Amino acid sequence: MTTIQIELPEATAEAARQAGLLTPSVLERLLTDALRRKQAVENLLEIADKVNAAGIAPMSIEEINAEVKVSRADR
Repeated sequence: MTTIQIELPEATAEAARQAGLLTPSVLERLLTDALRRKQAVENLLEIADKVNAAGIAPMSIEEINAEVKVSRADR
């Protein structure tokens, strides 16, 4: 287990304390969620780089709408 000491403005610390956000279990969940979101963003950016490198142009809204219409018509 690691102990972390942080400095917060008093108002922020008090609001977090009143909201129950300063317990070890809640802080662990908040940090784990933040790390997961950070990794998801990094993965998305890697995919975007690969798509860009492959020369795949993004679709316009008109192209997207046309594809949706085709897909709906096929159903």
